[in-house]
Amino acid sequence: MTSMQIGQLITTMEAFGLKHAARSLPDLLELADRNGLTCREFLERVLISETQGRFARKRKRNYASAHFPPGVRPIDEFDPLELEGGITAAQIERLKELDWLDCHGNIVLAGPPGLGKTMIALGLGLLAIDGGYTVAFEKMGSFIEILDRADVDRKAGFRLRYLRKCQLVIVDEIGYVPINKQQANRFFNFVSDAYERASMVFTTNKEITQWEELMGDQALVTAMLDRILHHARCFSLRGESYRLKHPELYAAE
Repeated sequence: MTSMQIGQLITTMEAFGLKHAARSLPDLLELADRNGLTCREFLERVLISETQGRFARKRKRNYASAHFPPGVRPIDEFDPLELEGGITAAQIERLKELDWLDCHGNIVLAGPPGLGKTMIALGLGLLAIDGGYTVAFEKMGSFIEILDRADVDRKAGFRLRYLRKCQLVIVDEIGYVPINKQQANRFFNFVSDAYERASMVFTTNKEITQWEELMGDQALVTAMLDRILHHARCFSLRGESYRLKHPELYAAE
């Protein structure tokens, strides 16, 4: 096949939206010639190339939109033996299956700072992106600011619309920043909208029984927890801060 013929094929494939396979066509043709692939085998390779290219592009876009902090580590690096208790290796393996995402379930990770709650949450978020799910991450302070400014700030409004469309929303560090009743109402409304439509992962330094103190409205917190806990898996981590146990790893900071 001449270069002109290959160029025409590439143009035709791009016209049909097969842009990823089109870029790989010269290599695919060489592979077909070298290995004597049948028409069916060659077509299969073309379609696989296109599918993998589209998935890689989607993953890159989803990862950027998630707004993960720098240095996200895979959940396999988390060692539950560093804890005194609260979550086991078997439970982590079960969470990695992501069946709770398909059922629109939630996860609550509670406990003192430094035990790896955020690492687990981000690790699950990373797995979800690899699985093709849309994911968003926000610390509670930033989340509340987005809810406060969504009606008056274009950037905040755009982010809130994305959060509402996501299949998994991770809210980190609930309990570090106090919120007023109006903010609590906005947060409740978001949780209510996500109920049985999307999944949420919450990390908190307070037990959920203490959220009333944080938000200052017993009825609202009761209604919120009713929705969160209906399809939830809750873990209360116990132990010594990883940062205190391994200060050498954080000396540079």
